[in-house]
Amino acid sequence: MLHIILNIVVVILVIVDTLLLLGVAGVGFLSDFAESSTMMVAMIVVWQLPILYFIIYKSYIGPVQLLNQEIAKFMTGSKDSITVEPDTLSKWMNQLIAFFTKSLQILKVFKDELRDGRKLRSEVEIASEIQKHILDKETVIVPNLEIAMATTPATEVGGDSYDIIEWKDRNYYIYVWDVTGHGVPSGFVMMTVNALISALSLGELNGATILANTNRILKPRVKQNMMMSCVMLRWDAQHKAMYYTGAGHEFILVYKAKEQQVYKVKTGGVALGMVKDSSKILKEQQIAFDPEDVIVLYTDGITEAHYRSEPNWMLFGVDRIVESIMKCGKRDATTIFQQITIDLSAFMGYKYKQYDDITLIVARYLPGSNPGTTTSTIPDAIDFAHVTEWNWWRKAPEL
Repeated sequence: MLHIILNIVVVILVIVDTLLLLGVAGVGFLSDFAESSTMMVAMIVVWQLPILYFIIYKSYIGPVQLLNQEIAKFMTGSKDSITVEPDTLSKWMNQLIAFFTKSLQILKVFKDELRDGRKLRSEVEIASEIQKHILDKETVIVPNLEIAMATTPATEVGGDSYDIIEWKDRNYYIYVWDVTGHGVPSGFVMMTVNALISALSLGELNGATILANTNRILKPRVKQNMMMSCVMLRWDAQHKAMYYTGAGHEFILVYKAKEQQVYKVKTGGVALGMVKDSSKILKEQQIAFDPEDVIVLYTDGITEAHYRSEPNWMLFGVDRIVESIMKCGKRDATTIFQQITIDLSAFMGYKYKQYDDITLIVARYLPGSNPGTTTSTIPDAIDFAHVTEWNWWRKAPEL
């Protein structure tokens, strides 16, 4: 109500001043009064000017100046802030101030989010570097096994992992791990699991016990929808025996050299993070593994790769991995690794899109007393005319 009264007062004063000034000039019905009382007219006008200026300044000039200062501070990134309240003598100006104040608040939020986004991006880069150091660890040579392995995340930080852990009495653990999803949350869970398995494997000889203890520690500390599938091999180099423990993971593929056939072995078990106690579910079992036989471990980033990178129903699948193994003329670990890569690359096609983290491990049983070899840097022995563009083990998206 006050702003209405003040607006009326301003209008009246302006009209009166206008009539008086016109009267001084001999125009209007106040001309006689104005001409005879020029000094009084001047005093009336001079007296009204401060009142008009106060009302106009309070209603318009002052708030505009404050808004201008606030905008300048926002543009320069100053942390100081001036609060401009919509309490002027003008309703119209109050609405304008409220609009601009709200707009500045929204812009500040966007600005803070952009700054935090850059900070988050740098933190993601740090997490990615930590993960690379974990995965690019010192290579463990496993007696009588020739191993080729590599992994690449779909984003800066992935949920896939692999490792080779040397234990006492010439036992070696070889495992591949896949956390639900990918990105920073999955990556941190993966790093935690890596640390747990490394620590728990020091006191246990049985893969099922290691995974069950890992699950017992991990389950209360992760979200309900965060699960981890895993398959762990244990190679007893002294007795030349291979064992496996499955925790809801993909098939284990075993190429039997004498039969020249690939067998799909169900890993069984249940993914870690699904139940509180998996000790009665997880079992360590032996695999028939003879000289020149090959074992292939992989994550669903391979089997669920999309044809031509389109989000359609056609996926690479496990049978195409089997075909890749069978078409190899020489079935050593590196050749099989390369052949799977060639076929997967051709399937995904040009300008592929990787939807999930990918990990691949190929292990061949070397006869005799061969000391074994392990590599995560696959040599460039591929005829690149056969590779469409996905040379993923070198972390290069394009050839």
